[in-house]
Amino acid sequence: MYEKFYGFSEKPFNTTPDSKFFYPSAKHTEALNSLIYAINEKKGFVVITGEIGAGKTTVCRATLNKLEPNTKVALITNTNLTCKELIAQILEEFEVDYRPGTKQKLLSQLNHYLIRQLAADINLVLIIDEAQNLSSKVLEEVRMLSNLETEKEKLIQIILLGQPQLKAKLQNPKLEQFQQRISVYYHIPGLTKEETKDYIFHRLKLVSSNGVDIFSPKAMDMIYAYSRGIPRLINLVCDSALLSGYVYEISKITEKIIHEVISERDLTLSSATSELRAMSSELIAELYCCSDCQHYLNCETKWLRGTKGEPQLCCPKCQDYQRCIDNVKKVKLN
Repeated sequence: MYEKFYGFSEKPFNTTPDSKFFYPSAKHTEALNSLIYAINEKKGFVVITGEIGAGKTTVCRATLNKLEPNTKVALITNTNLTCKELIAQILEEFEVDYRPGTKQKLLSQLNHYLIRQLAADINLVLIIDEAQNLSSKVLEEVRMLSNLETEKEKLIQIILLGQPQLKAKLQNPKLEQFQQRISVYYHIPGLTKEETKDYIFHRLKLVSSNGVDIFSPKAMDMIYAYSRGIPRLINLVCDSALLSGYVYEISKITEKIIHEVISERDLTLSSATSELRAMSSELIAELYCCSDCQHYLNCETKWLRGTKGEPQLCCPKCQDYQRCIDNVKKVKLN
C-alpha cells in the first residue's frame, strides 16, 4: 500500500523469514557460519536457540542458500508429533516412497535410504524448527537417529532450532546422552542499539536507492527501546509506522508516530523497558495537555474550531476541558 509513496520496490519490513533481507550482524553471521561448517563437515548435532523473532529461521533459510549442491534438506516445522509420526514426516520431507508400518519398520526404511544417499555422496540434513515443543521422548528418538552412522561419519546432520526453553529442556539429566552429542551450540541474542539502526538502514537500502533517511534518530531509539533489538518486533513497528506515514502523507517517521503505533497496536508500555517508559513520558509531556486525553497542547485547529462553534474534540477527563469550553464562550461573545 505504501510502497509507491516511499518509492520502495517492495515492503522492507515483512515478518516472513526472507533470506534476501538477511542482516549480517556479528551474532547472526557467526550463527550462519557455524551452521554451514557443521553441515559441510558432517558434525552431527547442532542446536541454535534465540528469543521469539530473533532471526533463527531467517539464519536457517540463509544457510540453505549457501549449502553445497550435493545437500538434501528435510525441514520439520510441526513439532507436536509422536515418535512414529516424526519418522514418517522425515521420510515424507526427503520424498522417500516408503511403506507404512510400525516405527521400527519406518526406521529401517529410513536407514536404508540414508545408506543409499551416502553411497551417492549426498549429504542429508534434518532441520527441526520450534524444537522446544518436542517432548523428552521425541527428543530421545531424535538422538537415536544420530546413531545412524558409519565408522567415519554421520549418515544425517540434525539441526534443532528453538526458543531458550529448548536449552533448559536439554539440561534434563535424562537427556544427558543427547547433550553429549551436540557438536555446535549457539544462542542468537537481540541486536544492539547500533545494530538496530543498521538493521533498519539495511532493509531500506534493499528496496530503495534513496529512502534510507526515513526514520528519525529519536524514532529509531524508541524502536530499539521497545523491541530490545528483536528483528520481528522491529519489523512490526516499522511496517506499521510506514503505513501511518502514508496515511498522514508524512515522509519522515518521527518518534511521535512510533509512539502512536505502539499504542494503537495495543503494545502497552506496562511491560516495556524503563528506557521506553521514560521516553514515552517525556514525549507525552511535550505534546499533550495531559496523558489522559492526549490532545495537543497548542493545537491551533482546536481553537479555530472553537471560534466557529464546532466540536472541540476534547476529553471530559482532561483538566483543561472546562477552560477550553469557557474560552470558546468568550470567543463567541466577542
